[in-house]
Amino acid sequence: MIKSIIFDLGAVLIDWNPNYLYQTIFQEESEMRYFLENICTPAWNEEQDGGRSLQEATDLLVAQFPEHEENIRAFYTRWPEMLGGEITGTVEILKALKTSGQYKLFALTNWSAETFPIAVERFDFLNWFNGIVVSGTEKDRKPFPSFYQTLLNRYQINAPEAVFIDDNLRNVKAAEQIGIHAIHFTNPVQLRTDLAKYGIMPNV
Repeated sequence: MIKSIIFDLGAVLIDWNPNYLYQTIFQEESEMRYFLENICTPAWNEEQDGGRSLQEATDLLVAQFPEHEENIRAFYTRWPEMLGGEITGTVEILKALKTSGQYKLFALTNWSAETFPIAVERFDFLNWFNGIVVSGTEKDRKPFPSFYQTLLNRYQINAPEAVFIDDNLRNVKAAEQIGIHAIHFTNPVQLRTDLAKYGIMPNV
């Protein structure tokens, strides 16, 4: 029986995308793509999720790519512009699960400790969780097993009684490897269907 439901946040409940900022900076999409694929890359950003400071990360890239300094610095000085809205369908599911009172709800997120407070201020539903574990705070992140174990230990969650939801298949597989049921998120309709396979049927 599932007792705990663990949500990823970005691209599951919160629409975060660097394109929202950089499409206002670059006139050509090809230039934006090059910048985000070769300079402010996902791998670089993931290090901040793992605990590296925004200042250190920015200085590192500016030293490597001084000709792109202004656009590099924009990544964090204008970071709130990368936040879209909530992913409404998933938030509705979360609300229904919270209202039912049948499950403990948690979030396990790869997110910088320095930018996460901006999201907390903007999205009220982040207060609905019984607990949130943020990678930047823990200086650990998905898909490392130790990060999942931090959540399980802190909130006394039994892995076989939990289901984890994430848009990144790498993270889904990592959860399964330590005994947590997992759902690869693609959209809210699919999520509702997959939750039903575990007998979880939010009334939305």
